[in-house]
Amino acid sequence: MEYKVVPFVASIDSKKGNSTHVAEQLEGIIKHYTNLGWNYLRLESVSTFIQPNSGCFGLGATPGYTTTRQMVVFSKK
Repeated sequence: MEYKVVPFVASIDSKKGNSTHVAEQLEGIIKHYTNLGWNYLRLESVSTFIQPNSGCFGLGATPGYTTTRQMVVFSKK
């Protein structure tokens, strides 16, 4: 079995966007890959730790932090 994992980052206009727009974007990705022969499995959250940056001589240093990304998982036999 083959798997394909595609990042999903929704984009919403803050003045007129809503959760329906997010659903439509996800639906578009699912339809696109389904048309290419892939089967939608699930939406996964992947947490990642971004390492701190010590900067040059301590100037511009940034602390480390954790971020979460959404990934759409497809499969194909």
